[in-house]
Amino acid sequence: MKFIKKWFKQNKKVLKFTLLVFVVWQILIAVVIALGVKYFPTSNQYLYTEKQIVNPSWLWSRANFDGIHYLDIARRGYGVYQQAFFPLYPKLIAFLTPVFGGQALVAGWVISLVCFYFSLFFFYKLLALDFSERITKRTLFYLLVFPTTFFFTTVYTEALFFLLIIGSFYLARTKHWFWAGVFGGLASATRLPGIFLLPALLFEWWRQKQTEKTKKAKSWAVGLWPLLLIPLGLLFYMRFLAINYQDPLMFAHVQTFFGAGRTGDRIILLYQVLWRYFKMLVLVEKHSLTYFVVVLEFVTSISFLILIIFTFLRRWYSWLVFMVLAFIAPTLTGTFSSMPRYVLILFPGFILLSLLAEKSWWFRIFYPLIATGLLIICLMLFTRGYWVA
Repeated sequence: MKFIKKWFKQNKKVLKFTLLVFVVWQILIAVVIALGVKYFPTSNQYLYTEKQIVNPSWLWSRANFDGIHYLDIARRGYGVYQQAFFPLYPKLIAFLTPVFGGQALVAGWVISLVCFYFSLFFFYKLLALDFSERITKRTLFYLLVFPTTFFFTTVYTEALFFLLIIGSFYLARTKHWFWAGVFGGLASATRLPGIFLLPALLFEWWRQKQTEKTKKAKSWAVGLWPLLLIPLGLLFYMRFLAINYQDPLMFAHVQTFFGAGRTGDRIILLYQVLWRYFKMLVLVEKHSLTYFVVVLEFVTSISFLILIIFTFLRRWYSWLVFMVLAFIAPTLTGTFSSMPRYVLILFPGFILLSLLAEKSWWFRIFYPLIATGLLIICLMLFTRGYWVA
């Protein structure tokens, strides 16, 4: 109890600030969803609905698209082509569903809310290690207004995965290597990019050892073996797929069945994806929703490619390793589809946006305005059943 009281006392300021911004953000998300329900047209194809109402209907829009699959896996186990979705999040939903009176949707939503709040807390703590309070707070703000951050409050893996990624980096930076490895192992059981924490934290381990005065062999070994925990989440899932479906890479091979233009049997290089999008920007009907999504995917991808370059110039090497691999991996399927959502975990990009705002008054004004406008549009589209990311 004394340890807990001491911890709360030490972190009281950060806990209060992150709770405040989290609650305000949640209220704004709820208001936009309510306005969308009242004034925005509906597409029924990918809306989550229930024939026999078990979960509150006002939460249904939080489980559109992939949310339907996560809830289905939590209730019945893996169905046809659902092996694309890694197991930790649906297992957590299944485990907590009895706590919420059998309401799996409520369980999934609460998991996302709790995980995202604590990810904001750990993100603040991670940023505070290297940056001023002003940069730290602005970075959190720039993350929250990004056009696809509403996924953190849906029945998606985004909030859980972001918590595990940020937590793993923070624990490594503060030399809690065992728990960094545990968080990394859970991350690789949540989504494939979790495995990229292994090379990233190896770089972090190497950097820390270079700056330490002592070079004893025992000192060099500290922190290294816990990193071997990181691949276990992925390896256990591959073993499950091999035993039950005779295909340890089934999570990749079923990608072609989700209609996003992905390949599951060959690698497409980045320049080929760029060329594909150049053609789509010319050929797709300019006044269609498809064109909006194509532009959003393309601009987001190009922007984060540029941010990756600046991460390299800043010499944030451990972050850079994770950022490059997590960015490149989904593009190897031949598309930037879902990239506006996938880049949410590329947290150094939001730090760089905050640093840019420090030097440029026009960016400090226009980024929040444009990003917030797009967030409102994308949130309304998603909750009314239109594809965004």
